[in-house]
Parts: sequence; C-alpha cells; structure tokens
Amino acid sequence: MKKQEVITFKVDATLSKAMEGIPNRSEFIRSAISAALNGACPLCRGTGTLTLEQQRHWRAFAENHRVERCEDCHSYHLVCAAGTD
Repeated sequence: MKKQEVITFKVDATLSKAMEGIPNRSEFIRSAISAALNGACPLCRGTGTLTLEQQRHWRAFAENHRVERCEDCHSYHLVCAAGTD
C-alpha cells in the first residue's frame, strides 16, 4: 500500500457548516478533488491559461486540428483535420 500524505486546508464558516452532515468528510473531499482533476483541461490543468511554451505546442497542434461544437449535445470537442482537405 502506498504511503498516504496528509494535506490540510482552511475553509470558511459557510463551507464548514455545509459539510457538517457528511459522515466521512475526508473521503468526500478526496472524491471531489479527484472528480475536479479528472475534468480539468489536460493542457492548463484547470488554471484557465497556457504558458508561452504550451501556447507554442497548441499552435503546432492546431495546424491539423480544430475545435468544433457538436450538433447533438452542443459540447465543444477536438477534431483532427489532417487529410480532410
């Protein structure tokens, strides 16, 4: 079994009050953080911005890819445009 690390953080009174009825707050917090990280942008890792190096890589990637909106679910997704012209 891997050694676990303890990480602590502060919350405001409103969040503390909202979590009062949760039987296993540690497991709840681990699950919430894991879900948030799994949904984060793989490039910016959830920061919302790209470094200059990431922008350079993105520009190279975007030469053969584009972002499109799905007509069915309206979500944006990447489409490989290589060889479609």
